[in-house]
Amino acid sequence: MDKLNQIIIAVDDFVWNNLLLFLLVGSGIFFSIRTDFVQVRHFGRAWNRVFGSFTLRGKKAGNHGMSSFQALTTAIAAQVGTGNIAGCATALVSGGPGAIFWMWIAAFFGMATIYAEAVLAQKTKTTDPNSQTIGGPVFYIREAFHGTAGKPFAAFLNGFGRFLAVFFSVMIILALGCMGNMVQSNSISDAFYTAFKAPKPVVGVLVALVAAFIFVGGIRRVASFTEKVVPIMAALYLAGGLILLIVNAPHIPSALISIFVGAFSSRAVGGAVAGITVRQAMRYGVARGLFSNEAGMGSTPHAHAMAQVEKPQDQGEVAMIGVFVDTFIVLNMTALVILSSGVLDGMIESGTTGTPVAQAAFSTGFGSFGPMFVAVCLLFFAFSTIIGWYFFASTNIRILFGEKGVKPFAVLAVVCIFVGSVLKVDLVWNLSDLFNGFMVIPNLLALLALNGVARKLSREG
Repeated sequence: MDKLNQIIIAVDDFVWNNLLLFLLVGSGIFFSIRTDFVQVRHFGRAWNRVFGSFTLRGKKAGNHGMSSFQALTTAIAAQVGTGNIAGCATALVSGGPGAIFWMWIAAFFGMATIYAEAVLAQKTKTTDPNSQTIGGPVFYIREAFHGTAGKPFAAFLNGFGRFLAVFFSVMIILALGCMGNMVQSNSISDAFYTAFKAPKPVVGVLVALVAAFIFVGGIRRVASFTEKVVPIMAALYLAGGLILLIVNAPHIPSALISIFVGAFSSRAVGGAVAGITVRQAMRYGVARGLFSNEAGMGSTPHAHAMAQVEKPQDQGEVAMIGVFVDTFIVLNMTALVILSSGVLDGMIESGTTGTPVAQAAFSTGFGSFGPMFVAVCLLFFAFSTIIGWYFFASTNIRILFGEKGVKPFAVLAVVCIFVGSVLKVDLVWNLSDLFNGFMVIPNLLALLALNGVARKLSREG
């Protein structure tokens, strides 16, 4: 198992350090320029579109899609997960405080990328043989590489587009439906073992059973679950984090300084994180940032394609708020709580990573209740992500195999949820990172090929 983990780490590091680190941030910068920084120009309107009206809640999910609010909460359910607690803590231990700065950078430019993803998903969505609305990267990947009959290389382009679409579908099924959900259940079982000494297999069985109940309910049950749970879980976690920041208020300025210094200097700040390089900070910041907000990954477009909106730009703006809430609000709360608590040095020295780091930080203000609080919040965060990721992966199962493939995949997903709860955390995280990286490539290639469409829509909006 250790040798397998070492091989995965080596491939993972090559993919991220030599390709995706630059491709993701570069694509975000490119789309920011091409859309005239739509994340800045339309931020106010996007915020009001989500929080300034209750009309987004008006429709129920059905064959023809979801309301815009349901699509957003399904996307946020996937975005706001273990990446905001365990992923943030892992980034701080592996990349130092500077990793948070690079998360910010990736998220700011990623807001333009996810805008492009959402509008293109809306533009290319269709209906399946059962008259159910369906959409996602597979459809705009095919569109991006569609060769017109009689034109040079038409057959090659069509074949290449089909290959990329199938490759993407396979990767997202493995990355989210299998490996990704193993990460979520792993974090839940780990948190409950730390807080309550609950046996991991027992936790895994319970999580798997509840997930199976929601899976069999289809899109209606998924949308109903996410629109109710997501606002509650975010409010609960932010309230607890705010209390701890008030307690640790004198240490917040030094925490912020460590983020900026660590982003550009490998020297230790106040004795912390000696030996962590700027490249490590960038690598873990961007990687964990992607795992958290999913901009450019190609996952959330499956939800945004389902939204019933007047024009694609409307959902593009809503999608940007998902990244903002995920990174600049929820993830920042975790980062500041950990850094202001003073536990990071000890965690690095002991080799502790993941959820226990956040639990140790909350313990400084909440005492023995801290680990329990994090465990309960993580249960909501991770479980909502399991539901969102299952929906994204099952959409691709439906595209590849039709409706007959959904039930067998649901069984596989439930098994992965249980298995993930008892696996070693490092192996699960590294596998997830690797498959996330593979699914990004075809998605970004298609986005870049269709950048003119995204640019035109952003200007019309």
